[in-house]
Amino acid sequence: MADGNLTRMDTKPIIADIDPQIAKLEQAKVVLLSLDTLLVKRKPGRPKGATVKRRLSLEARAKIAAAQKKRWAAVKKAKGGGL
Repeated sequence: MADGNLTRMDTKPIIADIDPQIAKLEQAKVVLLSLDTLLVKRKPGRPKGATVKRRLSLEARAKIAAAQKKRWAAVKKAKGGGL
């Protein structure tokens, strides 16, 4: 530039040093890409046959029934009583 004292850097040794690293990275890329094809594509959600039926205890059912009856009573009262 304005200096005139600039020297050109020899890049050949630098390139020679990084070439083996680049080759290793390319090999790793090939391995990783091959793993993608080996993976099993799975559909979202639970696997078939893995469903477990959940059961409520008698106490829990009684609490739910009582709460629902209370809600129905409130709706019935808001409507004006009975029939």
